[in-house]
Amino acid sequence: MGNNNEDFVKEITNIEEDFAKWYTDIVRKTDLADYTDTKGCIAIKPYGYAIWENIQKVADEKFKETGITNLYMPVLIPESMLNKEKEHVEGFAPEVAWVTYGGNEKLDERLCIRPTSETMMSTMYAKWVKSWRDLPILGNQWCNVLRWEKETRPFLRSREFLWQEGHTVHETAEEAKERTLLMLDIYADIIENYLAIPVLKGKKTEKEQFAGAEATYTVETLMRDGRALQAGTSHYFGQNFTKPFEVKFQNREGKEEYAYQTSWGISTRLIGGIIMAHGDNRGLKLPPKIAPTQVIIIPIAMHKEGVLEKNRELYDRLKKNFRMEIDERDNYTPGYKFNDCEMRGIPLRIEMGPRDIEENKAILVRRDTLEKETVSLDNIENRISELLEDIQNNMFNECLKRREEKTTVAYSLEEILKNLEENQGYVKTMWCGSRECEDKVKEVTGAPSRCMPFEQEHLADTCAICGKKATKMIVWGRQY
Repeated sequence: MGNNNEDFVKEITNIEEDFAKWYTDIVRKTDLADYTDTKGCIAIKPYGYAIWENIQKVADEKFKETGITNLYMPVLIPESMLNKEKEHVEGFAPEVAWVTYGGNEKLDERLCIRPTSETMMSTMYAKWVKSWRDLPILGNQWCNVLRWEKETRPFLRSREFLWQEGHTVHETAEEAKERTLLMLDIYADIIENYLAIPVLKGKKTEKEQFAGAEATYTVETLMRDGRALQAGTSHYFGQNFTKPFEVKFQNREGKEEYAYQTSWGISTRLIGGIIMAHGDNRGLKLPPKIAPTQVIIIPIAMHKEGVLEKNRELYDRLKKNFRMEIDERDNYTPGYKFNDCEMRGIPLRIEMGPRDIEENKAILVRRDTLEKETVSLDNIENRISELLEDIQNNMFNECLKRREEKTTVAYSLEEILKNLEENQGYVKTMWCGSRECEDKVKEVTGAPSRCMPFEQEHLADTCAICGKKATKMIVWGRQY
């Protein structure tokens, strides 16, 4: 087992006692981020940013494999431009921050700091699209956005955050719909296979869909405390933006036609998802595929002759294949260092002291299970690779098991409330499709609908809320 230095672990609030405080402790004590003097905005520290870079690298490669190219748009959007799509502006109005002065001069027109870029993208696409030969346009930008959130929490909901927003334009509705679902599949792949968090894929209700979208699709994830986190969304706009923004083209028959649009995004809230889906009372637990440091070497008795040299030699050998770190700090005990790397969520640590060196071996300790094993230095690369893969799979399976335990079925409004009070998690019910029933569940339980899953089940013939004929299975859950 890992070293159990009580005083060190006490720095983190117990996860069972206060999940919100535990989360904040993790963010700050593992050096992921810190609060700033700008209210509601965080400073992402190098360790936190390195996780984002790893997610970004994977996502960017996967996007580009499907023909996406990156571009960049201005951060300032004129008010008149934002007002062109009525539903969109109404949806975002409460969260918009405005620039009213340039230097000392009052501006003739207010400029909003982008909460999202549909309007700016559409304006530019209208200039760039003339013929069906110009389509599709498959654009994406990695950028920051600003939304004037009332309540903020690091990574999960901050006023300024980092994300990618893809915006594509197509010749046909079918092609645009296909792209919308393709991007959702890519998000599911990244979240499940790299972040080791299972996703629930489905369609949002009209009430919960993106302002201005014809359809919104989502990948929902469940956190350790049973609350849901919307991890990524993909929107089909149809012609809702292309008509007001005049994005039209000459089709193959020589007639003028409005194009079809999509948009889709994931953000730094995924880092919050990793913390809350995997973390425990020892701290962070990072999936090997996106961990900034996959393996750390902690030399034992490094004051003894030859120990540091041998550990450095191993570090130089392994860094060719793994993201490595070596802890040579001489002002901390090995026990403190064990706790420190466990708190930072490093998937695997290597301990090597004089006796190990003598016997040509090292000790490997997993972060996920804290199991130890002794390995020959001759075969250490292969064993590390096997263990990292096993840790990645084990973390996913742990999350999946927890999700299954926290997914229940309800046949009445009272039962939805009871299930949420006793077990939190996802609650599956049948639904008639009415807004009234959806509002009622939110009002009574505080749980909005998560989605109508693509994988539908027939649980009953009638709606759990009103008793009328049911048309869909829907999932409810309290959220972050």
